[in-house]
Amino acid sequence: MSIKFRVKRFQELTTEELYKILRLRAEVFVVEQDCVYQDIDNKDQKALHVIGHKNDDIIAYTRIFDGGDYFDIPSIGRVLVSKKERKYGYGHDLIKESIIAIKTHFENQKVKISAQTYLQKFYESHGFKMIGKEYLEDGIPHIAMII
Repeated sequence: MSIKFRVKRFQELTTEELYKILRLRAEVFVVEQDCVYQDIDNKDQKALHVIGHKNDDIIAYTRIFDGGDYFDIPSIGRVLVSKKERKYGYGHDLIKESIIAIKTHFENQKVKISAQTYLQKFYESHGFKMIGKEYLEDGIPHIAMII
């Protein structure tokens, strides 16, 4: 079974979808990465949500922003694939779909991310280039990257 993607505005999310997204974000960012931080940050309402479905499960997710809503140019954040699904390479599909969604909805060719440093080569494989220096975000080393 392959992954299928949908892009939704916050208001279009069902209560069940929102619950599954927030649960998956907590599983990956809070529990798996052992990082206590405020995930629910009042930014979801401005974002478009790129949701990867496999059967009835949400297994991949990003939120994307137009320029000025998070960074000065469009951006991708909260990038995740469920741990049990990573072996299938869905992260690559997720980034491609997120870039397409930005170009479709925001009509902009540039995209910025705040990437965990250990994923630099992954993002470079999608055309991103590091800008600036490494920094800590929620206690985890990050780098700014742009395409």
